[in-house]
Amino acid sequence: MKYLLQKLAAIGMFTVSASAAEHAAEAEHHGLTTDAPVLWNIDIPFWPGHSLPISNSLVMFCLAVLLITLLLRLSTRNMQRIPGKLQNFVEWVFETLYNFVEGLIGKKLTAKYFWYFATVFLLILVSNYMGLIPGVGEVTYNGQPLFRGANADLNITIFLGLFYTFIWFVWVMKEQGPWHFLTHTFGPKGGLTGFLKYALLPIFFFVGIIELVSIAVRPIALAARLFGNIFAGEAILEQMSLLSWAAMLPFMALEIIVGFVQALVFLMLTAIFLKTQVGGDDEDTEAATH
Repeated sequence: MKYLLQKLAAIGMFTVSASAAEHAAEAEHHGLTTDAPVLWNIDIPFWPGHSLPISNSLVMFCLAVLLITLLLRLSTRNMQRIPGKLQNFVEWVFETLYNFVEGLIGKKLTAKYFWYFATVFLLILVSNYMGLIPGVGEVTYNGQPLFRGANADLNITIFLGLFYTFIWFVWVMKEQGPWHFLTHTFGPKGGLTGFLKYALLPIFFFVGIIELVSIAVRPIALAARLFGNIFAGEAILEQMSLLSWAAMLPFMALEIIVGFVQALVFLMLTAIFLKTQVGGDDEDTEAATH
């Protein structure tokens, strides 16, 4: 009996040790969480007692900006009439984007605002692809991953959505003015005249309220769509990497496609939001949008 108890105790100790080792291994593995770890806090001089948190996703976002800037600088520092390979590639990318945006919102608006659509598309695309680089989450600083896909952080995507909403409002005020914005939102539509025009005013006013709610929801929808797709993809890749590289490859190929599609969807939605409010180049566009 004494021998049996000793055996059971030994088995119990082994089980506890194995469980502890398993939990320790899990603790050492830095899984992708919805909250991006904060690496540094920078004090704000003009706001005592407050600091600016620098997360690993913000680090990756800044690196994406630097990478795009460096690429454009290298391709344009010595421009030639007969372009080299890098200059030719960059010109092809921007020409393709310009034609695509022009097909969505027309020549007039593209000439004015293409700078934004090209910037946001390249920034989202490069950020998505940088988050797919193998080993990105393995480099640590003070026990936290130093890098993380920028768009796998809801804070970054909310910033993109809110910034677009702000600049969209500035564009609309510039193109239409406050009065035209109000009449476009709450006024009669469809070219109605006479008694019917005034009889339907309450309905059009109610539709305008719904339109304002839709405008307010846009930044949340843009942010949630981008974050959800990118975060889910990177989380799946991380889990597949625990199995083997071979298991991860099909999902990596899928995420390369998803990264491009999400950047393109963000560009298309923001362009369409502008087009439906402001209209295009031809005189019949406003009536068509109504």
